[in-house]
Amino acid sequence: MAAQLTFEELFDPEFLNALEAFNLRIKRFLREGRHGEQLTHDRGIGLEFKDFKQYVPGDDLRAVDWNIYRRLGRLFVHVFEEYQDLPLYLLVDRSKSMFLEETPRVHAALRSALALSSIALSQHDVVGLLSFSDDLEMHSRPVVGRRQLTTLARRMVELTEQNGTQLSSAVRQLALRKLRPGLLVVLSDFFDPDGLDPVMEALKSCRHKMLLVQLVKDLDSDPNTNAELVGDIRLVDCETSSAVDVTIDPAVLARYRRIYEEFNLQLTEFASGQGIGLIRVNADNDVLDQLGTLFETRAFVV
Repeated sequence: MAAQLTFEELFDPEFLNALEAFNLRIKRFLREGRHGEQLTHDRGIGLEFKDFKQYVPGDDLRAVDWNIYRRLGRLFVHVFEEYQDLPLYLLVDRSKSMFLEETPRVHAALRSALALSSIALSQHDVVGLLSFSDDLEMHSRPVVGRRQLTTLARRMVELTEQNGTQLSSAVRQLALRKLRPGLLVVLSDFFDPDGLDPVMEALKSCRHKMLLVQLVKDLDSDPNTNAELVGDIRLVDCETSSAVDVTIDPAVLARYRRIYEEFNLQLTEFASGQGIGLIRVNADNDVLDQLGTLFETRAFVV
């Protein structure tokens, strides 16, 4: 088992300071919750004047511009742009496949989760932390305020290795919870023993906007990077303990690459077709550099 990520490794001041240049935005979300720093295009009493509109029964009389009424004899009301908070829900994969190898994917997942939390909390958004393996677990009810980042980081490093992957079940359980609609971020390798189809069906049933963070490694696309994958070997599933004997030759490697490419293409096409954000974070490389590029290009916006 890989070494557990420590609080000091995760809560790195240099990493956190570099996030100040980034801004987390989404294009739209439901009008619910208290005021924050996310701009909506809904009209109402808010923070910043936008326009006038003619009064209709039911409009707030406090918004009437009486100066215009005195000049024109007609009722107009002020229209404001309203700012609201964005609930951010982080769903972290704790299955065994996320904890493999010297540099496990879960380290990159937690750093990505902390980065998103830092940005969201600095904008007065609320953040909730959940995880899944065989079951869904909630580790933090939605919290708000920059000071909560330390608490979230401590809870993140407590996410130890569990067993199998039941992502579709976890998403369905989450969809049944009475959480305020927001942005759900799923951080996983998406290697579910049941395949992608039930996962995609479960994601369709979720009422939140979504961002999928797929944690990948160089070995995924190029098995040749593992010198042990030669000749006759036995492959053992780390989560189910099922085993298969295989002879590694060029034909087997070619078939594997084709299947892996199809897996990624299926996930990409699903996300694109459903209006879901999808980013791939290579756990072998610096997370901050990858997130920085995504934030600057807004490639992650859903």
